[in-house]
Amino acid sequence: MTHDHDLELRPTAAQTEAALNPPPGRNGGDLVVETLAGLGATTVFGLPGQHALGMFDALRRSDLRYIGLRVENNAGFAADAYGRITGEAAPLLLSTGPGALMSLAALQEAAAASAPVLAIGSQVPTAGLGGGRHGYLHELPDQAASFRGVVKSVHTVRTQSQIPSAIAAAWKSALTAPHGPVWVEIPQDVLLARTSLPVVTAVDATPDDLPPRPELTAVAARLLSHAERPAIIAGGGVIRSDASRKLRELAERLRAPVVTTPGGKGAFPWEHPLSLQSWLEDRHTTDFLEDADVLLVVGSGLGELSSNYHTLRPRGRVIQVEADLGKLESNHPALGIHADARLALRALLETVEERTDPTAEERVGELLRRVRERIDAQDLTLERNVLAAVRRALPASAPSFWDMTILAYWAWSAFDAKGPNTLHSAQGAGGLGYGFPAALGAAVADPTTPVLAVSGDGGALYSVAELATARQYGLNVTWLIVDDGGYGILREYMTDAFGQATATDLTRPDYVALAESFGVPGVRTTPETLESDLAKALSQPGPAVVVLPAVLRMFAPTHLDR
Repeated sequence: MTHDHDLELRPTAAQTEAALNPPPGRNGGDLVVETLAGLGATTVFGLPGQHALGMFDALRRSDLRYIGLRVENNAGFAADAYGRITGEAAPLLLSTGPGALMSLAALQEAAAASAPVLAIGSQVPTAGLGGGRHGYLHELPDQAASFRGVVKSVHTVRTQSQIPSAIAAAWKSALTAPHGPVWVEIPQDVLLARTSLPVVTAVDATPDDLPPRPELTAVAARLLSHAERPAIIAGGGVIRSDASRKLRELAERLRAPVVTTPGGKGAFPWEHPLSLQSWLEDRHTTDFLEDADVLLVVGSGLGELSSNYHTLRPRGRVIQVEADLGKLESNHPALGIHADARLALRALLETVEERTDPTAEERVGELLRRVRERIDAQDLTLERNVLAAVRRALPASAPSFWDMTILAYWAWSAFDAKGPNTLHSAQGAGGLGYGFPAALGAAVADPTTPVLAVSGDGGALYSVAELATARQYGLNVTWLIVDDGGYGILREYMTDAFGQATATDLTRPDYVALAESFGVPGVRTTPETLESDLAKALSQPGPAVVVLPAVLRMFAPTHLDR
């Protein structure tokens, strides 16, 4: 008996002829790039290294576009942003040992933010794997072990025939909810050896769906439909699953106010009558959420930032929709629904009953008024004016990437992202140096739109080498560097905790002159001229640097008020 799927697997005569007569001059690296192309990849990031040269040699025989950065960690940040913008798994090609390890901080951020990154690194020759011969350059006793606690999955290749399937399995893992980084490693000799295997053409790595269990969404829908004061916390999972429209439909049907986490910025319209905006670091918002009799948390683990530093104590029922099983009910007891946010919201929309609540908009307005009054009382005009100038200068559709700097902390709470998947920061893992290289990755993903990067001078020193990358590829990234002479956030933390700061002041370069030495235009601005200088830089093609000498302060840590 012949089944339809058996017919689909039967090669055509042309396919058989091509398979039996592969082109000469190919090596294991060709199998890597052919598999990536077969999966749909068009762009790869990375840095070459001695053991990885087989992959990089194969790039010139492929149609893949290569974007080379100057530091592996920065290449990882660029791949992370490319994955966030496109929703595709961004290939990251690395070498063994030091090159591989340099990417770990970036892969930790990708894991925390659920950004799909396909990292492919080389290994020492197969004879040295598993405690074999020692003494190879870059050798680690167990390189894969360095990645297991960071990435979603680890795949080790030992023969050329394993390459396509291992990369396909990793690709599927990276793009199955929750998205995340994965690690594939291939020995040097496997990459360099000539291959007679057929050209890789058909690769199936369709991600698995993660639908909610219907009995759970039935209970959730009933709770929400009959709630008196429902509220919604929308996290990064809403962004990653492209579920913003469904979130808005559900909120409007339930008349439920919505607050977005730092990772969920833009998931709900800022000026919507039901929008609580993003003031999670505010005791009034915390009180509002605690008072909800049913609190729906979508795509958030309610971690440190999203729970106002673990001071959130919901008094009502909590419903948590989360694709990462390890985060489900990890911080609060809840009706836990392990599911992709988009599929769960769709199921709820099919089941919930429409609510009427004439007080919802009034309660939202009252909360935002109290937040404004609290901030108004703190004499933070400079900070608010700088953030407003950035917002006015940045086109509504342009993405922005924020390093761990005081202005980014402000942006988490006070910046209108204008839409989903436009504001990105390193708030997942919290490492320095994210903003500029990530913005470069976004500019590669969409060269038609200007991209903004925001760093402090401390974080900028992690990334200055990538000015060469920006210039080499002519990437449309404007880099705003807020120069306060040190690690501004840590200076505030230490002063508050100990009365004075230690190890936070920095000698730094003249960033304008430094940018110009790379062939990148630079300008020194002021709070008064920031908007016009930033708008001008963003409107011109290619990279630019705008330096703002200013000491900014944070608003009061509201979780301590309780």
